[in-house]
Amino acid sequence: MAELTSPIAGKVQEINAKVGQMITEDDEVFIVEALKMETVVYGEPGVVKEILVNVGDRVEEDQLLAVIE
Repeated sequence: MAELTSPIAGKVQEINAKVGQMITEDDEVFIVEALKMETVVYGEPGVVKEILVNVGDRVEEDQLLAVIE
């Protein structure tokens, strides 16, 4: 089981995966914005088990965004 965490504190701008979806390490799963700069959170190989945030949510650095099986 893998966990996707936010590399920065900011606001979730996009979620490009759904629960049950198969993803790879090249997939852009989340986009987090801070100070008008976007940071991409790439996937881990597996199936998305749980997404813990919504678009518009504020997140902290290292906050858990999703669980991958």
